[in-house]
Amino acid sequence: MSIELSSIFKASKPIIGMVHLPASPGQPQFKSKPDLKAMIAAVTADVKALQDGGIDGLLFCNESDLPYTTRVNSEVGAWTTFMIGAVHDQLKLPYGVNLLWDPIASIEAASACGASFVREVMCGSFASDMGPLAPDPAFVAQTRTRLKAEHIALFTNIVPEFASALEGRTVAQRAKAAEYFGFDAILISGPVAGVAYSSEDLLAAKETAKKIPVFANTGVNATTIADTLKIADGVIAGSSMKVDGKTFNPVDPKRVIELVSAANKSR
Repeated sequence: MSIELSSIFKASKPIIGMVHLPASPGQPQFKSKPDLKAMIAAVTADVKALQDGGIDGLLFCNESDLPYTTRVNSEVGAWTTFMIGAVHDQLKLPYGVNLLWDPIASIEAASACGASFVREVMCGSFASDMGPLAPDPAFVAQTRTRLKAEHIALFTNIVPEFASALEGRTVAQRAKAAEYFGFDAILISGPVAGVAYSSEDLLAAKETAKKIPVFANTGVNATTIADTLKIADGVIAGSSMKVDGKTFNPVDPKRVIELVSAANKSR
């Protein structure tokens, strides 16, 4: 039985804003003897800008851990839960976790920090820039059960960034499988972070998976969100709400308000 979005988000067709965490220990961009107070202050500022701007949910992600891997080390999950814990008193909205590109570590971190959902690639087989991407959907579901975290919704990305599906399986086929396996939402992405999804892919998933929501996962901005929400059941947005629209910049409060205002006119 899938988790209903209405049990997590107050708004219909929710807009989820990205909180990109500072690079994790062990990653190339992590600095020796980091200024933790400054890092926490930066994350707090991004959370405040998103929440004050009227966003419906937050998604914490290790976007700065370049180059990405299909299996993260334990310190990444520890760092993620530490950073979320450091701003937990400021959180007023439901929030999720995404540790790229590891669904098991994502669920583990989510269960430890009070998250309501997880975003990752959870089924399918892909040739990716990080190497073969072939998650075990049974193990993903079993991990949620093992951690007594059945309240955490599983959002599976069936058109992942930096990747192409193997064996010529269509978006419609992948969407039907994700629905059949009992995942809670389907995500459709563009080729990389910040680049728009394919409308054809979004339509194919929406027309095939009738029982679970389909989200646009990348590249949505204030000028495109109205058309996106004519099809999609929700949006995950990051780069378009950053200063100058650049992924690794701080959140721009003005851009958040613009995107949310445009969304509210169409839902």
